[in-house]
Amino acid sequence: MLKGISPFLSPELLAELHRMGHGDEIVLGDAHFAGHGLNKNTLRADGLTVDQLLDAILPLFELDAYSDDPLVMITPVEGDTLDPEVETRFRHIIEKHQPDAPEITRIDRFAFYDRTKQAYCVVMTGETAKYGCIILKKGVTPQG
Repeated sequence: MLKGISPFLSPELLAELHRMGHGDEIVLGDAHFAGHGLNKNTLRADGLTVDQLLDAILPLFELDAYSDDPLVMITPVEGDTLDPEVETRFRHIIEKHQPDAPEITRIDRFAFYDRTKQAYCVVMTGETAKYGCIILKKGVTPQG
């Protein structure tokens, strides 16, 4: 265990975060997400919620300031009801670590799947909230 590093970050996930470059994307998938079928670089974080991982990752991870959509979630399928509390929970943690972060962009599930296929990695969580997946695009770490 390392001082100042969340115990929610496995050694494998910490290594992947370190290897990611500017513009690379990481998908935090809910328990229902087909991460393994969409991306070969899929890690497991069963038992953790997306909130917990956001809170562990964002102190170490700069969002891409040059992108219009460094935060992406799935638009609900027609006829589904979206629980606004899910995005509110995620937004609260994002703003805690990066107060100037842009709004979350919503895209349809097939576009989300396409981005997942191209993502650097996927982390499967124990999140049970419907539409509880989010993509983070890594930015440039500030000097300091």
